[in-house]
Amino acid sequence: MKKRRLLHIRVEPSILPGFRLALGFTLVYLAAVVIIPLSGLFVEASKLTPLAFWHAVASERVLHAYKISFGLSLVAALLNGFFGLIVAWVLSRYHFPGKKIMDAVVDLPFALPTAVAGIALTALYAPKGWIGHFFALFGISIAFTPLGIVVALLFVGLPFVVRTVQPVLQDADRELEEAALCLGASKWQTFRQVVFPTIMPSLLTGFAMAFARGLGEYGSVIFIAGNIPKVSEIVPLVIATKLEQYDYAGATAVACVMLVSAFILLFLINWLQAWGGRKAAIA
Repeated sequence: MKKRRLLHIRVEPSILPGFRLALGFTLVYLAAVVIIPLSGLFVEASKLTPLAFWHAVASERVLHAYKISFGLSLVAALLNGFFGLIVAWVLSRYHFPGKKIMDAVVDLPFALPTAVAGIALTALYAPKGWIGHFFALFGISIAFTPLGIVVALLFVGLPFVVRTVQPVLQDADRELEEAALCLGASKWQTFRQVVFPTIMPSLLTGFAMAFARGLGEYGSVIFIAGNIPKVSEIVPLVIATKLEQYDYAGATAVACVMLVSAFILLFLINWLQAWGGRKAAIA
């Protein structure tokens, strides 16, 4: 006799009754808010022939925009991973006057409209700005160059790293660090062999989230980038330009590429979070 496999659904205890009703509402809500609108991108892009789709997403201008968006987002995410770890370490391990204010400032990019951030950064880093003026003395231009894009992405991406690493540092077992120091390990060895393995999953998660945010960032970048094709033009601006030219199919084709890229990054983030949870449970 063939064994019949039964599908078991594990329902966690909850104060809200009605699993089927809650699940149905969740599916309907996600479909209406997320799945259906995003599916519309693929429906609109399907109007293109495969050759036309390829020309839309792989033209010379769009390829340069990919390099700018992906390349500079990666650079900004790496820098945020390093400096964000330092900021998280200071906020979680030290007590000093003004700590709460500094902790609140980290969240400012979450609340500040991106257009406002872009205007503020442009005013600061323009050749005649407060900060850009000093760099201009050495012949270094920040605003209206790819370097300005990195500055904007650093601004919007820092909170993702800090807010994913900081709770892990706060919850880390300090006794392990003290034991390593008592056994003769240096501070660097203690950090590298005891602390860093603990925070590495959360640090990778913050890096991936900052990278994903950088790919889709628009408001804070267009003001400081200069938006020069093949020099400082980002993919979201290419999509907006195609929409202004009534090239809806071409815009949705490029948007589909970015959507798939974002989905892969989010899948990676979820995997990193699950991996970090399993690792913490084992530890």
